[in-house]
Parts: sequence; structure tokens; C-alpha cells
Amino acid sequence: MASPTAPATVVLVSNGPGELTTWVRPLAEQLHRLMPLRPRSPGAPWSLELVLVPCPNATGVEHRVAAEWGLFERIRPARRFWSLLLRPRRFGPWSAQGVVVFLGGDQFWTVLLSRRLGYRHLTYAEWVARWPQWNDRVAAMGPAVVAQLPRRLRQRCTVVGDLMADLSASARSSDPLPPGDWVALLPGSKRAKLQVGVPFLLDTVDRLAALRPGCRFLLPLAPTTGVEDLLAYAGPANPLHRHYSSGTPALEAGARPRLVTPAGTTIELITAHPAHGLLSQCALALTTVGANTAELGALGVPMIVLVPTQHLQVMQAWDGALGLVARLPLLRWLLGLALTAWRLRHRGFLAWPNITAQRAVVPERVGAVTPEQIAAEAADWLAHPARLEGMRDDLRSLRGQPGAVSAMAQMVQDLLPPAPAA
Repeated sequence: MASPTAPATVVLVSNGPGELTTWVRPLAEQLHRLMPLRPRSPGAPWSLELVLVPCPNATGVEHRVAAEWGLFERIRPARRFWSLLLRPRRFGPWSAQGVVVFLGGDQFWTVLLSRRLGYRHLTYAEWVARWPQWNDRVAAMGPAVVAQLPRRLRQRCTVVGDLMADLSASARSSDPLPPGDWVALLPGSKRAKLQVGVPFLLDTVDRLAALRPGCRFLLPLAPTTGVEDLLAYAGPANPLHRHYSSGTPALEAGARPRLVTPAGTTIELITAHPAHGLLSQCALALTTVGANTAELGALGVPMIVLVPTQHLQVMQAWDGALGLVARLPLLRWLLGLALTAWRLRHRGFLAWPNITAQRAVVPERVGAVTPEQIAAEAADWLAHPARLEGMRDDLRSLRGQPGAVSAMAQMVQDLLPPAPAA
């Protein structure tokens, strides 16, 4: 296909930190490699922009994280989405032609935005394409998405594979970690998860270090979480801190900052994003639920997925309409507690590898689990490397072949206006 020269805008639409890191950034970088786009190609007829949509699982600072990448000419934060939808010209000029690409959030928001701008529309569908009749194209993770479409619309859908399958290729260039049994700690990126996950994991690593002195620990900070935020959740400012025995860690500055617990356990903090290369070298990860389980699965990192339910009053990071109701000021505590308890009783699988496989590929520990129990289980996994390798093989078998990012970037280019006839 000839390179178009008619002015056009590519708008990527997303919501939370996980989608930004694993879907948006790889596709944006591939689009810049594929075609001249502003801002990296000043004066190019095309621009690449990012629109964030309202989402209860977002942190509110995703726009700042995306701005640091230098990939987008303009970024609209989620709080301005409705104003953008009602009065798009208020936010600057728009090309007459373009493509809106769904990469997270509610698929309906991108349908509305593409109609409002008069742009073509492409949806990346993991499990289902909800509005196929209003999509020009659908990029499907797997054949199950195609099977759910009305027969007359299936020609619009192309199976590109899992966007996260390309993560393993990007991880190979990382510097090797020093020798040792490295354990990754992923407490989450949202307040409700960090408030529970940080003190729980600090207590756990102290116990695990006592059981296996050769263990070493790293904690990759989410793009939306700073070192100062982590320290706040690790100390007495967090009301859940008093329920755990690890105490308040100290921060040691350096090229790579470290947390040191009062018991002497050292945790390397990884502030560079993404941290795929370092994560892929870990023997095991202790993680909350969410997009991080898909990310670890794509990297082939064995994991134990943790949902400690003893603090239900702060675990309201669920999605959907009921999740929104549970956050209303007057009903938050009562409905949030009831909603979370109901979701846990009727939960099915929570980790993405298990959801994909519809079987327990990785262990999920849901309930009033304790740091002592998790440390003992982690030590047992580390003592049996053959079992860990079996879990790693299972994760690799679910990952699929790389190439989804390139295939989807080509679909975006195909939807852009062609070059004018000579």
C-alpha cells in the first residue's frame, strides 16, 4: 500500500495503567515505526493522539505517564472525555479523516467518539466485540470472538492474536540479574490494591527470606505509582499497616533505589517502564489480580495470585455498574462490602492465564490468607524448580505467537485514507 499523504488522525482510546503499558504503548511505537506520525515526525500529515475514558479502575494520572513517552501529539485525560465528546473543536483542530482505535475501557465510548469525529473505527476484542455493526474492523485476540459475531459481520473481523504475546520478544534485551532466586512483587497500581498489597507483601517477604535466605526480591513500580506513594502505603499512614508485622521499611537511594525492612530484607525497586526484561528473569511472582497477571503470563513468569479478603472494606476495585454504585459516598461501605463478598463467592477464575485456559494454570489464593501461609507456599515452589518450570511451560503454551502488534498496526494503516492519485 502506498503511504498516504492526506491529513489524518489516529486516536488510540484506553483507560487504565495495565492497558496503557501492554496494549497502547507497543501499538503506538509500532505505528511510529510503520509510518510518519507527529510528534516524532514533525510536519508529517498524520498525527497520533491518545484519549483516556472514564474507568473506575483507573488512577487518574494515566495521562501524565503517557506524556512521558513522547508518542502522542495530544493527550486528553479521562476527566475531559465528556467535554471532548460534546465539543471536540474546543480541544483543538481535528483532521477531516481518521481512525479511532479501542484499546481498553468500555467499547461504547469509542463508538460514540468515532461517530462524533466522523472517523473510522477499529476495536481490539479480547473476548467479545460488543458493537460490531458500528465497527469498520475488529481485531480479535482469538477465533472465539469471530464465532460470536453475526455471520454477516464476520468478514469485518481479523484474528491478530494476543497483543501481549509480543512482550517476551521485548524482554530479551535486558541486562541479567545477579544470581539468586528472584521473586517479583506486584502489589497493584490502584489505591485499594496497594493499601492491602504493600503491607501484606512486605510481611510475606520477611518470612520468605527467613525460610529461604537465598531469595532476592524486586518490585517493579507501576507507571502510575511513585516511590513516595509506595512508602506511604508501607508505613503507618496506611491504616492497614498495623495488621502486619514487617514494620516500616527504610529507603536506600542509589542508581536503583531499595527498600530495606526492619528485619533486613532488601527489595530492589524498579522504576523504569516497562520492566519486562527483569520480570522475565524471576523464578516466581507474588501478584494481585488484574492486567499484571496477563503481563506475567505473556512473559512466562510463574506466579501466585493473591486476594486477601480480610480487608473487604477497602477492596472495592471491581468493575461494572455495581462497582460504580458501591463507590457512592453514602452507600460505599455497605454496598462495597456486599458487592465484593458476592463477587468472591461467584468469582470463577480471577487470573488471566486461568480465565484463558479455563483451568487452574496458576494458583489463586482467595480468602483470609496470611503472609505466613503465602511465604510457606512460595518457599515450597522455589524448592521444586521442576514444578516451576512446568507452570512456565503451561504459561508459554497459552501465550500464542508474536505478531499481533504488527498485524493491528497494519489494520490501522489500511483504514487511513489512501494517497491521492498522481
